[in-house]
Amino acid sequence: MLLSAVFFATWSFSVLALEPIPKIERRIPPKGVALPAELRTKLEGELKSLQARVKKLKEKKVDTLDAEVFVKALQFSLVNGEYFRDKDFPLGEKMVTLAKERLDGLESGKTPWNEQRGALVRGLRSRIDDSVQPYGLFIPEELNLKKPSPLLVWLHGRGDTTTDIGFINRSLTKNAALGRFFDSKEMITIAPFGRQCIGWKHSGEIDIFEAIEQVKKQYKIDEDRIVLAGFSMGGAGAWHVGAHYTDRFAGVYPGAGFVDVAKYNRLKQEDFPVWYEQTLWGLYDVPGYVRNLFNVPITVYTGEEDKARPQSELMVKNFAREGRKLTHLIGPGMGHRYHPDTAKEIQSLIEKNARDGLNHYPAQVTLQTRTLRYPRMFWVKVTGLDEHWKDSRVDAEMKYDNLVKVTTKNVSSFQLERKLKAGTKIEVDGQEISLEKGLAEVELVKAGDKWELGQPAAGLRKKPGLQGPIDDAFMESFLVVTPDGKSENELLERWVKFEIAHFDKRWRELMRGKLRVKQADEVSDEDIAKYNLILWGSPDSNLVMNRLADKLPVKWGAKEISVGGKKFDTTWHLPVLVYPNPFNQEKYVVINSGHTFREGHDRTNSLQNPKLPDWAILDLSQMPDNLSAGKVVAADFFDEQWQVKK
Repeated sequence: MLLSAVFFATWSFSVLALEPIPKIERRIPPKGVALPAELRTKLEGELKSLQARVKKLKEKKVDTLDAEVFVKALQFSLVNGEYFRDKDFPLGEKMVTLAKERLDGLESGKTPWNEQRGALVRGLRSRIDDSVQPYGLFIPEELNLKKPSPLLVWLHGRGDTTTDIGFINRSLTKNAALGRFFDSKEMITIAPFGRQCIGWKHSGEIDIFEAIEQVKKQYKIDEDRIVLAGFSMGGAGAWHVGAHYTDRFAGVYPGAGFVDVAKYNRLKQEDFPVWYEQTLWGLYDVPGYVRNLFNVPITVYTGEEDKARPQSELMVKNFAREGRKLTHLIGPGMGHRYHPDTAKEIQSLIEKNARDGLNHYPAQVTLQTRTLRYPRMFWVKVTGLDEHWKDSRVDAEMKYDNLVKVTTKNVSSFQLERKLKAGTKIEVDGQEISLEKGLAEVELVKAGDKWELGQPAAGLRKKPGLQGPIDDAFMESFLVVTPDGKSENELLERWVKFEIAHFDKRWRELMRGKLRVKQADEVSDEDIAKYNLILWGSPDSNLVMNRLADKLPVKWGAKEISVGGKKFDTTWHLPVLVYPNPFNQEKYVVINSGHTFREGHDRTNSLQNPKLPDWAILDLSQMPDNLSAGKVVAADFFDEQWQVKK
């Protein structure tokens, strides 16, 4: 459910002596224009009717996703005010018409869009927040859908006003679905929405793979022949998604996208942010993952006069530094757009990659990462690092059918996920280990300077999918847990009320979804098993937080907060942090935080990165604004055992 004024009215705050926190204006999407009153009334009535029809179909267990995309687009356009010019006004009625067509079909048991060719829009339901997300498709008339089809994943560019309603409208035409120039008759093209405008990061990157999985349910897709491409913001997405999930694609084609925060924003050393934010650039900056791109065909494109050209040339240099050559196609005389002839060349390469397909068990695998969020490359998976956020590598080669050579850097444990027969020798960093019996999967652990077969020692540790930072918790299913009581600290009460409302509004407007919300005294064992828990309030106002307070490494008492030997007065301070849930260590618990990047960072997608590490202490004497939830007076990462660093 969406948070409401009624919800907040149930909290008996006595903060009249405190100055109200100023409203933070959103940047994406920009403020819209008012609909004519008569049209708004009509659309609100239509929305109510459509929602009732969807509800009835769901009660009959009918899959309504392909109709809900239009209903949700209409709802968000009205709630968020997403009509940006007078010519947008007809789009609301267009969504009504499209929704009615789909609902009429579902009610009569007819779904002609399942056989439709050309451009169309369908929907998925995100596991992250249960929201409905649209995606565009283009299915060539000539394509034989009885056979498994290749798939081109096309990532769109930045569009501040291209919310659900605008994206859907554009995706109903061929050019939008095909990225304007590509016109392959050999493959289906999918154009994910990616939560509109977050640079294909965070939940936007997860949406890509959920869209692919949804299409695989609806059409015969050859998962070995999926190619990734995009331009501008989509080019940045192709870079980052291609570098972090390289083994999912038969080819990667970034067009005119950014790859490096500091260089893209032309930051001078004196303008760099605090050290931990610089460290967190390593989550998405592509140069730190360049070796992953050696595993599949990749070609980059920029126009000759494009301002994004230096970013592509930076990657050419990074390839060369590692002894490899990156093909860089340059559109003659072009600014920030494709040259038609070069686009045809790229299309030809994409089709070749799709025909060649993907080998899931190549003899050589090169893996480079800085975090266990991105631990895998084909049959190699890193399961532990010596230290997060440092350059980490595994190079593995199947020399013969009984010899595997592996070299590592900053890795404490890893798996080889392929069948190895008895007698196979595994040479790791010069040390030889023999297998006494055949295994389908092998894990090796470093003990001091020696490698041995086995698993990491039992106990809490950072591992894939449970490694931080705070923002990582929002890449999987999560539940917002609001206070069930009232804190005695009025300053904290004001802050909590403001930040929950801010998180709810920002998730709806920027992340294009809705929050799952429960009050603390309503949280069940099933919720603890299923979700990352996002806890708001304090131990004296949130029952769940109170239950686990003494199990966290940051101690929050009545008078002081203690972390790493430092103490902070609770009158003015509160902690924000991410940590494995003590009641279910396969999920996170987050204390008092949503995404740590805010409205001021939305001016460029390159800045929509995490701004806080695993924990921080905020001074609430500084009010929340468009850059921070408060003044950060201490912050750091936990170590590899989730303990405070000394």
